[in-house]
Order: sequence, then C-alpha cells, then structure tokens
Amino acid sequence: MGNPKSEDPEVPDREGLQRITGLSSGRSALIVAVLCYINLLNYMDRFTVAGVLPDIEQFFDIGDSSSGLIQTVFISSYMVLAPVFGYLGDRYNRKYLMCGGIAFWSLVTLGSSFIPRERFWLLLLTRGLVGVGEASYSTIAPTLIADLFVADQRSRMLSVFYFAIPVGSGLGYIAGSKVKDVAGDWHWALRVTPGLGVVAVVLLFLVVREPPRGAVERHLDSPPLNPTSWWADLRALARNPSFILSSLGFTAVAFVTGSLALWAPAFLLRSRVVLGETPPCLPGDSCSSSDSPLAPPLPPSLIFGLITCLTGVLGVGLGVEISRRLRRSNPRADPLVCAAGLLGSSPFLFLSLACARGSIVATYIFIFIGETLLSMNWAIVADILLYVVIPTRRSTAEAFQIVLSHLLGDAGSPYLIGLISDRLRQGWPPSFLSEFRALQFSLMLCAFMGALGGAAFLGAAIFIEGDRRRAQLHVQGLLCEAGPADDRIVVPQRGRSTRVPVSSVLI
Repeated sequence: MGNPKSEDPEVPDREGLQRITGLSSGRSALIVAVLCYINLLNYMDRFTVAGVLPDIEQFFDIGDSSSGLIQTVFISSYMVLAPVFGYLGDRYNRKYLMCGGIAFWSLVTLGSSFIPRERFWLLLLTRGLVGVGEASYSTIAPTLIADLFVADQRSRMLSVFYFAIPVGSGLGYIAGSKVKDVAGDWHWALRVTPGLGVVAVVLLFLVVREPPRGAVERHLDSPPLNPTSWWADLRALARNPSFILSSLGFTAVAFVTGSLALWAPAFLLRSRVVLGETPPCLPGDSCSSSDSPLAPPLPPSLIFGLITCLTGVLGVGLGVEISRRLRRSNPRADPLVCAAGLLGSSPFLFLSLACARGSIVATYIFIFIGETLLSMNWAIVADILLYVVIPTRRSTAEAFQIVLSHLLGDAGSPYLIGLISDRLRQGWPPSFLSEFRALQFSLMLCAFMGALGGAAFLGAAIFIEGDRRRAQLHVQGLLCEAGPADDRIVVPQRGRSTRVPVSSVLI
C-alpha cells in the first residue's frame, strides 16, 4: 500500500500539463470546444422530435403512449449500447470510436425523415439506431476532458461541456418548430442535424488528439495505470457508494428531464387550448399553426426551447460556481449542491403544473425556476464521477451511470407519463379539457421523483470524502485494490518466495 500522504496531489501548471499531455493549453481548449459542439448537436437532434411531436402524432395517427414510445425506444437503445462503448473507450482509441458512431447516427437520422405514414414501426427502429451515436459519444467525451485538465480547470471545462445539454435541447425545440414553419413540413426538421453531423466528424478527426489516460493526475514517479478486467471494473464500481448514490440521484434528474423534454411543449399547447389562447390541433391542420387569429406569436415548443436554453446556461453555471466556492470550506459541497437543486426544483415544477389552467405566465415562471434548479446537477455529477473513479475505468463508469439513469429514468418516463395520461382519459368524457387534465396529473409524478433524487444525493455526501481520497491514492500508486484473487501475501518456503492466502498465515 505504501504510506498515504495527507496532502492532496500537486496540481500541474499549464507548462506541466503540456509536458504530460503533449498538447498546448490552446489546443486542449480547442478540443473541448469541438466536444461541446458535438454534445450540443447530439441533444439538438434528440429534442427536435419533441419540437414537432404534435405533428408526428397527427401524421402517424398515434396516441400519447405511442408518442412516448418514440423517446423510450431511443433511450433504451442508447442505454443498452453504452456499456459496449464504455468497455471499448477504456481500452481503444477514443477519437475513432466517436467518429464512427457520429457518422452512423447522422445517416440514420437523415433516413428517418423519409418514412411514410403507414410505417410508424420504422420510425421507432431508426430512432433506436440513433442511440449508437449517443452511446459512442456520451460515454467517452467526458473522459477526454478529464485527461486534459485537473482540479478547478476540469470543473470549469466540464461546465462548458455540459452547457451544451440544455442549450442543445432548447435549440432542438427551436429548430424543430421554426424549420417546420418555414418548410411547411415537419420532415425537414429531422434533416438539419445530419448535415451538421458531417461537420462534427471532420472537426473530430482533424482537431482532437488522444491524451494519455490518467497522466495528469499521477506523480512523475508513479507507474502508469493498466486496465483491469471488465468484471473487476464492475465490482469496484459496485463497492463505490458515492458513485452509486450520485448515479441514483442523477437517475431522478433523467426521469424529470426526460418527461419534461417530450411532454412539456404538448402540455403547454393543451393549456393554451383550455385557456382559449390557441385553437385546438384538428386533423388536416398543422399543430400550433400561427395562421389562426387565436394563435400566439410564438408556439409553445419555441418558448419552452428558449426557457430550456436560458435555464440550462444559468443553472449549470450557477451550480458549478456555488459548488466551487463551498468546496473550499466543505469537501461535501458537490453532492449537497446537487441535493439542494433537486429538492428545490420539485415544488416549483409542481406549481407550474398546478397553475397551468389559471395562468400560462405563472406556469412559464415556475418552469423557469424549476429547470434552473434542476440544471445545477449536470456538470457537478460528471465531476463527482471523474474524481471518485480511477482513469482506467471512467468510460465504464460513464456507461454504468448511463444504463442506471436511463433504465430507471428517461427510458421509461416518457412512455409512463403518456400511458398514465391515456388511462386517465379513458374514464373521462372526451374533451380538450380531459386531455389537458390527464397530462397535467401524470406529469406531477416528476415532482415526487425529484424529491427521491435529492435524498440520494444527501446519502452520497456521507461517503464522498473517503471515496475521493481512495481514488487519488490509487492513481498515485499509493493504494492497491485487493480482490478475491489478490488476497495473497508472500512468505518464504524452502529458500524461495511463494504466495499463500492470508487466512492460511492467520491460522
């Protein structure tokens, strides 16, 4: 084990980082900028579908449960493929893995825009295949940033990287809504991101270079880290309580954001119909059309997209800055800030739903506050994972967190919300008010899930100090993990050394 040092490892300066990674500070920042662009593009593509969801429902003649299935199929595919790319990302060239995944995703997205109305199952299939690009990127990109920067520099770069999630999501709503209006056909909304995806692959190939894994966190005299088996990685992650609990907390974030991402524009549209501010979406018409004198100047999907962009930038930046300042006096600041964000967002999201029938302005205000508090988690959760997990299993940890958060979070939440809505409507007389109330009551599940996630982050705060310290010592070569096969010590036997179980020596 060696003698653990009480002080934290020395943080390299810019020249030190350049010697270790072989990349200048300007080149490292440019790599982060390219990764941010691709992350923004990924989330923009994911939520373009939500921006034109009423038109998709009308085109394919489907109900709320089938609409929720579009997002559920995509997330399920993404979730299943994440461990595959997590395993590959810890062992092979990460740049080439991302290039291949993004190129495939762009082609499939383009193909999904040409599906005829009688082939809804084919739309589900193509949206499932889009998960290949998401899985190849989301499990790998944060580990590249972790191998380029350390300490506060890493936190700042991660905050920039995760700005792309809410901003890209908001741009997806905006692009979907505006491109549909300009082209007069919702299919064109799905043809924007594939062209941008080609640009992403070119930038990724030309700009990004592979940094050595974990080198920026090791002492100069420490030996390099070698990958362990996949089962050893999983066992180590399962014994890491702060990683498990923070992943459960992030699962609640995924549940809430996945539900709101797909259903909030449709809910806002139904609210305006009930309030008499928007005409109903009738067969043969374009939903949220601005041709009617009753239609508002901006469609709900566009307004919600703008709110998502603003709250994302504000929330991510606010969360990182508060955590960075509190960390100086409280080493448990990261999970505590995440818990405060989730617990604080729940009542505001509940109020936004409860006020929707009385005042659409109050609904927008409460959604703005709730999403700002919810967005405080994104960059902090990623930072927690990177400092409680050693570099050679970070892609696997990212994949495990993706599987857990999506399996119990947004893989099923859009479909679950739609299913509850459909079941509630079955017992009520058909009307626009019934459609609104059914979706309103089903979305209230999000407030409850947010409270559960806050409790999980409070639990992570109990273990965060010890897990972070163990990871630091392991990277510095001062701590070795002992597994069932390594429970051996060396003792002399007839002039030579041999390995025997500890239990035999004790007996």
